[in-house]
Amino acid sequence: MAAAGSEHLRVGFVGAGRMAEAIAQGLIRAGKVEAKQVLASAPTDRNLCHFRALGCQTTHSNQEVLQNCSLIIFATKPQVLPEVLAEVASEVTTEHIVVSVAAGVSLSSLEELLPPRTRVFRVSPNLPCIVQEGAMVMARGHHAGNDDAELLQNLLESCGQCIEVPESYVDIHTGLSGSGVAFVCTFSEALAEGAIKMGMPSGLAHRIAAQTLLGTAKMLQQEGKHPAQLRTDVLTPAGTTIHGLHALEQGGLRAATMSAVEAATCRAKELSRK
Repeated sequence: MAAAGSEHLRVGFVGAGRMAEAIAQGLIRAGKVEAKQVLASAPTDRNLCHFRALGCQTTHSNQEVLQNCSLIIFATKPQVLPEVLAEVASEVTTEHIVVSVAAGVSLSSLEELLPPRTRVFRVSPNLPCIVQEGAMVMARGHHAGNDDAELLQNLLESCGQCIEVPESYVDIHTGLSGSGVAFVCTFSEALAEGAIKMGMPSGLAHRIAAQTLLGTAKMLQQEGKHPAQLRTDVLTPAGTTIHGLHALEQGGLRAATMSAVEAATCRAKELSRK
């Protein structure tokens, strides 16, 4: 069943890459919109075939998406977004809600490239949206209202967690959660490789490492504990965990992780200034 307020909503995607597909898939699986209410555009059929497999409509015309949909999600690469917005700006009306998931493109830039009073949102998703476990933040432009924000948030929560934040947090989210997926995968890989070094088969080690991350994340969310408290719960005097943690501290894991988030955030801010 469609979500309240979205029964007759048509959702358009300009850009049909993996993130666009993930959001569309989440919306459809959660029953927020029907597949036939989704229209996606891209220059070639390479990615559009995935939308057609979901039952969505597709086109090679970006203007057609604007002409037929009221909620438009721009999921192009950041460097081509200004050109794409210039191409479709004449089709944008006050009836549209325009959403950008392009990293580093600010709300002020979006509003400058679009007609006056356009309702604009900036969304920072991450890859786990594909399995409906995304961690997303959204920020609204000057002309987007509370009803617009509620509608968008309700739709995006079909792909995971979506929180409205000040725009200043969006680049930080990119460093923490967008790039953070790669950081967590690196740790999972290293965790498994430690077990492989000690004699465990590779497939089993990676499976157990992934489940360990999943279970730990669920405990942190469901019990509401600070990570330090949960870590302390695992420790016993002179036990295995404290010896392992000592090795991690010697290797600088904590500082390296903080520096990774800082570096990714700074790069996102640099992109925003371009």
